[in-house]
Amino acid sequence: MWRSGLNSRSTTTAQALKEKKWDALVIGGGHNGLTAAAYLARGGLSVAVLERRHVIGGAAVTEEIIPGFKFSRCSYLQSLLRPSVIRELELKRHGLKLLKPTATTFTPCLDGRYLLLGHDDERNYLEISKFSKYDADAFPRYENQLYKFCKLMDFVLDSQAPETLHWDSSFTYWMRDKLEKSVFWARCLRHIMVLGQKDMVNFMDLLLSPTSKVLNKWFESDILKAVLAGDAIVGSMASIHTPGSGYVLLHHVMGETDGDRNVWSHVEGGMGSVSTAISNAAIEAGASIMTNAEVSQLMIGNSGTIEGVLLADGTRVCSSIVLSNATPHRTFLGLVPRDALPEDFLRAIEKSDYNSGTTKINVAVDKLPWFHCCGSNNTEAGPQHTATIHICSESMDNIGSACQDARNGLPSKRPVMEMTIPSSLDKTISPPGKHVVSLFTQYTPYKPSDGSWENPTYREAYAKRCFSLIDEYAPGFSSSIIGYDMLTPPDLEREFGLTGGNIFHGATGLDSLFFMRPAKGWSGYRTPVRGLYLCGSGTHPGGGVMAAPGRNAARIALRDFKKHHSCVTNLQTKIQRSFFSDLRY
Repeated sequence: MWRSGLNSRSTTTAQALKEKKWDALVIGGGHNGLTAAAYLARGGLSVAVLERRHVIGGAAVTEEIIPGFKFSRCSYLQSLLRPSVIRELELKRHGLKLLKPTATTFTPCLDGRYLLLGHDDERNYLEISKFSKYDADAFPRYENQLYKFCKLMDFVLDSQAPETLHWDSSFTYWMRDKLEKSVFWARCLRHIMVLGQKDMVNFMDLLLSPTSKVLNKWFESDILKAVLAGDAIVGSMASIHTPGSGYVLLHHVMGETDGDRNVWSHVEGGMGSVSTAISNAAIEAGASIMTNAEVSQLMIGNSGTIEGVLLADGTRVCSSIVLSNATPHRTFLGLVPRDALPEDFLRAIEKSDYNSGTTKINVAVDKLPWFHCCGSNNTEAGPQHTATIHICSESMDNIGSACQDARNGLPSKRPVMEMTIPSSLDKTISPPGKHVVSLFTQYTPYKPSDGSWENPTYREAYAKRCFSLIDEYAPGFSSSIIGYDMLTPPDLEREFGLTGGNIFHGATGLDSLFFMRPAKGWSGYRTPVRGLYLCGSGTHPGGGVMAAPGRNAARIALRDFKKHHSCVTNLQTKIQRSFFSDLRY
């Protein structure tokens, strides 16, 4: 789930950056850009990462906005980071430490009841039975079916989309490409055959159906359906009744922590520690990372190939390969001259869906929230404090109404909120006795019809609405607030370069995934500009702190680099042979 590092680092001077001809440049020091840099450097290339902000991490960043309180400002939980990346880059050796919650989800109700789910199947059965014995019996079967689908998704996530070659290639390269595509489809077919026809039909039903339809087939209790439906709306303006939203539900349960499926962990030091660990791996491999280095334009030669980038301060940095971790919209409509791109491609990027209903609020409090449904007011952290806490999510109607408000142009009257309290497990991010609270709220339109996010009074009114709603479940929450930091969709766009405030670099509907991401015909990380690659969440397999796009894009760029230099070397050898042959005569 979109659920960082703390210290900006610069490993090369501006002068050295300018004077050197780099093998590859990476625009943006988000987790995908850093991942790409690490793999390219490990492949032997000289690589420089150019980050616009003063700190690396992109949306996976930790920042001390209020003295003593370190916030995971955007992404806030870890589960989707690919095990292959953790293993290959040795991220645990580089400082990554995951903190498993003692419970997974906690949903308080206004009537005094609650639903607390965790890692114990027997305990989950008892919890769900409080609302429905039928659902308690069905829940393990539901989870097992999703986990079956996850095995197929693991294969897809770690694979590059088998896109058609766009450039002229040698016969050998063409044959190699055909063989790789055949291998991909053969492996895909094998996974499908393992699923079997019945499960494959169920898989397609999940992908194509509205979340509400999927969950109504499985369960009868509104609270359980609402808790599970929350994963299907993260970061979007889509409704739980939107066809295809079932895929987003799957997207957010296919992660894992240390081999345990659908466990969303806190990260010690905040989500910035993910980015810091990846950057440490990249630097160890030889990559250089520059902060406060904003790219204003790509330099493209007369032949239509990349020659490097132009920084905002006028510095020209040369390279024949550039990987962009920016959104497709920012990359192609902000950095590439319009005449360098085909019109149909530009239209596809321009018309992509970048809508977002997300506002993130990071709160510093002087005590743990006390939920009245849990009884006595204990000052120690309980299992509910370590879990993902669902506020205003007691029913499917709550979620539907919140979405409808936003579609009418208004911030939701009762926003759907995911509350997490990372300091319940991580003692490094807040002063003793005080806590960090993360609120992921939906739905908030980019341009509200009844005001503007630029208006401080309007902004404050929304924040106070969220705090007051939490008071209904946890009395006294508002009075415990020391300070807060709020990021609306325009803030996310301005501060982190997320077009439209969309945390996934673009919608994750079925029409914008796999072969269609970021545009039909260009799903293989290459772009219409030779030497320019996309490596961010706007590419396959999509958003979240996953690092798969960065890893996959780097492998493609590295292969192209080696192919090009092999051709150059062969040409030089032929010229030398011809030269010395002429000398003999």
